[in-house]
Amino acid sequence: MAKRDYYEILGVERGVSEAELKKAYRRLAMKYHPDRSPDDKNAEEKFKEASEAYEVLSDAAKRSAYDQYGHAGVDPQMGGGGGFGGGNFSDIFGDVFSDFFGGGGGRGGQRGGPQRGSDLRYTLDLDLEDAVRGTTVTIRVPTLVNCKPCEGSGAKKGSTPVSCTTCGGIGQVRMQQGFFSVQQTCPRCHGSGKMITDPCTSCHGQGRVEEHKTLSVKVPPGVDSGDRIRLTGEGEAGAQGGPAGDLYVVVSVREHQIFQRDGKHLYCEVPISFVDAALGGELEVPTLDGRVKLKIPEGTQTGKLFRLRGKGVAPVRGGGAGDLMCKVLIETPVKLTRHQRELLEGFRDSLQGDELHSPKTSSWFEGVKRFFGDL
Repeated sequence: MAKRDYYEILGVERGVSEAELKKAYRRLAMKYHPDRSPDDKNAEEKFKEASEAYEVLSDAAKRSAYDQYGHAGVDPQMGGGGGFGGGNFSDIFGDVFSDFFGGGGGRGGQRGGPQRGSDLRYTLDLDLEDAVRGTTVTIRVPTLVNCKPCEGSGAKKGSTPVSCTTCGGIGQVRMQQGFFSVQQTCPRCHGSGKMITDPCTSCHGQGRVEEHKTLSVKVPPGVDSGDRIRLTGEGEAGAQGGPAGDLYVVVSVREHQIFQRDGKHLYCEVPISFVDAALGGELEVPTLDGRVKLKIPEGTQTGKLFRLRGKGVAPVRGGGAGDLMCKVLIETPVKLTRHQRELLEGFRDSLQGDELHSPKTSSWFEGVKRFFGDL
């Protein structure tokens, strides 16, 4: 029976890119893999057919021969270069098998050896003042360190690991998955190729033990939430004598009672009486460097922002200090005495009919009138 066109099998046009070719094959391989339809002989045939087509078209030389001579150009019986085993073929199988088996594809895992230890993360809570000015703190971090009695080997002192009897020291085992066999990391030695027959009594053959390390962390001025300080080599010890990972100290700045930070600028709210807002005056406002005088002009409205230049934060990555923005909030008096109420009522009566003293109120009412007039 004549073979179908390879491009037709994969559902692609001639001249298709390698990426699109790979995508098309992967879609068919996932659909027709025998392990997904073990009782469907038709699916198995389609899988073989798609695999053969991709094996040829993914190889530049074979694809060129196929484009010129058709199936005869890649048929080994006619001098062609057919047969499985192209380099790209194994690559795509690795991707497909990672979906079926959860990782560890046709390319197989690498033989185990010294492995770098894991990086660690530590969240450091700081007050705003310490984050702005910088500080040095002491932290205590749980981590894995090399076992001292066995020097990280996992074997009892005086003994040595031996070749793994499951994989024969290779670190990999061949696993049959339906139609194919694949290599996976040896489950007994975890890819190291060795096994410990006389484990260390301190670490029970692990080569590492858990300890708490006390470290001093220098926090530079200007750090903010989310900034990371890297301590090289202070992470977990590596397995089988591998280098230690790093420790990342992640800054988290606590909420402040007075200030809110936005980048290099600070914001705060300053309550003032309506008398000071009307007549003007001078207030003391806090900064991270102490108190400063803030002049309130006559007729200040609530929500007005006053900028104190250079009273913000100098960024950790350099640049000038930001500003402190003080937002004025006019505070309404409460729990008035009878005399105070009489004074305010007299003051209110004196303002009746005089729009000069309330420019925002008069303009607002004018806007309301125009709005309803347009309806």
